[in-house]
Amino acid sequence: MSARPDVRDVGTLLEALPYIREFHGQTVVIKYGGAAMEDPGLREDFARDVVLLKYVGLNPIVVHGGGPEITAYMERLDLPVEFVEGLRVSDPATVEVAKMVLVGKVNKDIVLRLGRHGQPAVGLCGDDGLLFRVARQAAPSGRDIGFVGRIERVDVDVLQHVAADYIPVVASVGADRDGHSYNVNADDAAGAVAAALGAYKVIFLTDVPGWLADPADPSSVISEATAAEVRAALAEVGGGMRPKLQACLAALDGGVTFAHVVDGRIPHSLLLELFTDAGIGTKVRA
Repeated sequence: MSARPDVRDVGTLLEALPYIREFHGQTVVIKYGGAAMEDPGLREDFARDVVLLKYVGLNPIVVHGGGPEITAYMERLDLPVEFVEGLRVSDPATVEVAKMVLVGKVNKDIVLRLGRHGQPAVGLCGDDGLLFRVARQAAPSGRDIGFVGRIERVDVDVLQHVAADYIPVVASVGADRDGHSYNVNADDAAGAVAAALGAYKVIFLTDVPGWLADPADPSSVISEATAAEVRAALAEVGGGMRPKLQACLAALDGGVTFAHVVDGRIPHSLLLELFTDAGIGTKVRA
């Protein structure tokens, strides 16, 4: 005779049910990066979570970067690695390495992992079907940082055609009107994709518990905030949280209903944020 199921497991399923009903048929854009991408166990958890979202009727779209792997390959090739205000200085050689790593390796690893866990996925980058049209941008201070792109347009038809039958996995590179390739910040790309699609939610997986009221205190997570509150506080936010909050605002300004910043170091953090009453990160609403 099998063991009696734990009532806590049943409670968890019942807690998830209204959320599954609410989110059915909705598009959720997930920015994948940090420890969730680097730790072998968390990689498997993430793939299972995304596959489950597809099975229960959501339309997940994964947007990813891969900064540490780009840096590792650049160092192996003796190429200089430089960042200005959190953005990678990108000459043509840097962009070439970024495309090779993101499109040729990281993207395909994610696609294969999703397929192994039960859902077919298709890898894309900004060049495919002219998905991203980008323009050159400077650092916030105005300094020239090379071929770093700001997305001007997202061709949603490409994503919608793929998402009808597959899980789209998008690498954050793109090109301008003249065919020059650009490195694109993955947070910005996820926000732009979510806004263009009118997604219900955009979720940023990161390596901190969420937006912290006190950056030195990991327990000071701001569990919920409005876009106006984020905008008012943005000037005081530093480090890697600032581009994530900026991407949250860009998505909300574009019509996305909710944006979340979630600790990707926690196993199954994606499901915990979406399908439990408490959630585990920061939720930003318009």
